[in-house]
Amino acid sequence: MLARQRQSLILEQVRKTGAVRVSELVEQLGVSDMTVRRDLDVLAGRGLVDKVYGGATSVVGNSTEEPGFEAKSVRQLVEKEAIGALAAKIVRPSTALGLSAGTTTWTLAHYLADIPDLTIVTNSTRIAEVLQSPHRPDRTVVLTGGVRTPSDALVGPIAVNTMANLHLDLLFLGVHGMAARSGFTTPNLEEGQANRAFIDAAARTVVLADHTKWGTVGISTIADLTEADVLVTDDRIEEDARTVLSEHVGELHIAAPHRRGSATA
Repeated sequence: MLARQRQSLILEQVRKTGAVRVSELVEQLGVSDMTVRRDLDVLAGRGLVDKVYGGATSVVGNSTEEPGFEAKSVRQLVEKEAIGALAAKIVRPSTALGLSAGTTTWTLAHYLADIPDLTIVTNSTRIAEVLQSPHRPDRTVVLTGGVRTPSDALVGPIAVNTMANLHLDLLFLGVHGMAARSGFTTPNLEEGQANRAFIDAAARTVVLADHTKWGTVGISTIADLTEADVLVTDDRIEEDARTVLSEHVGELHIAAPHRRGSATA
């Protein structure tokens, strides 16, 4: 198969699914890891895909473009792991938690396994799958119901009405973007409404957002920066962003991911 044919097939798959992994392309195309990476370099150089660790995703576009869960799940992996691990330290036993849909909150869910006696409300089937277990009678998982968005969030009147009757100790909120003027945003109007209902139901709100979210603006504002009691991000956040966030959010927590070639986490 010619390079141009491979690249065309890769691009078609990225546009269809939102993301591709190098390992999967090696198997599908019957070529080497290096060949696939060169093809991705070519496509990225032409502005047709965004290269990420282990693969590529569709190019992030305007304020209403909503990447799917699979596309987002391969972006900023080490940062999301560090954010999830640090955020989990905030949680105490016998707490009622809200977890909004998203890949960073989904990562956090894996770090909640050893914390006893939790009640967790989520509008994400993927998060519910991580947390539900017949071997954990001390854990209650509530799925809001609703209509699924491209990012696998359950939204709409059913989700909003469920949240309106709840009183949560702590909400972990994932966001599409954050900026000084627009606050925390999402590209989906209904997801914005669901997340707003989550915030209203919670005594405290913890926003989880890696450094790439700074300066990204979705069409719908979820909340002002001042409504975050805590914001957990990673150490690649720009200095000016740290200054703005420190002045507006209640507490700014910086996670330090362990990256290749780094001796410390």
